[in-house]
Amino acid sequence: MGDGDGWGRCELGHTHWGRYGAAGLLPFHRGTDGVVRVLLQQRAWWGLGGGTWGMFGGARHSHEDPVTAALRETSEECTLDTRVVRVHGVSTEDHGGWDFVSVVGSVPRMVAVRPASMETRKAAWVPVEEVTGKRLFEPFARSWPRLRYAMSRLVLVVDAANVVGSRADGWWKDRAGANSRLRDELMVLNEGVSGLPGGLADLLPLDRVFPEVVLVVEGAAKGVESVEGVRVVAAPRSGDDQIVELVTDPEPDTTYLVVTADRELRSRVAEQGAAVTGPSWLLDRIKPARK
Repeated sequence: MGDGDGWGRCELGHTHWGRYGAAGLLPFHRGTDGVVRVLLQQRAWWGLGGGTWGMFGGARHSHEDPVTAALRETSEECTLDTRVVRVHGVSTEDHGGWDFVSVVGSVPRMVAVRPASMETRKAAWVPVEEVTGKRLFEPFARSWPRLRYAMSRLVLVVDAANVVGSRADGWWKDRAGANSRLRDELMVLNEGVSGLPGGLADLLPLDRVFPEVVLVVEGAAKGVESVEGVRVVAAPRSGDDQIVELVTDPEPDTTYLVVTADRELRSRVAEQGAAVTGPSWLLDRIKPARK
């Protein structure tokens, strides 16, 4: 047992399992048939919500962040190799003094999953259209209408020339150096991003997302290389054309957000269905890395 195992109370006067809150994992996969399926747990008959279906998960320990807790609990309760899960975001249900965090992620293959503890009666990959047809664990039933539309990865495409040009930091003297600094600052986004701009928060209803970050460079900055967490794409010609190409014909379950203030580029990527925001939104989120 960990130090989080035990009952806690929230400010609403309810009793919940998990002294420091709880977290669950909702893995999803789109098959070759185009159907999106989520991995669900049928809870053991003897436990809380016995016989109902919901996410694998449980109590967080005092030293754990929600993602770590959700992955750990899932690996303890079933045979899914959680190392293959690509986490895309989290959704938090806050009860005041206690919360449950749903962690949403994708898996590259839909493998057979079996119970690995007495807490699990069954594990099954369930098509999203059939989830509400099952007898659901009450807390999961409340969160499912929101989670149903959260199964997408966010790709953040940064127009390096435009963002660098929006800062008076001497970039014109050393364009490659300015682009390298921006690349390094973007690494902080791997810790998660909140406050998605405009209507994107409605399209991707997660409190915190973990985006795939793509920095598009051009001209004198073409020598800037990728680092862990930030993929650098060197445009062979126009950076704008390269960005439009990246967001055209998006892969399934992928949402693109382009960061640029260039009006023409904003219009071109919007025509391809990508969301757009200005440099100030991005710069506000990398401020800790700039200090």
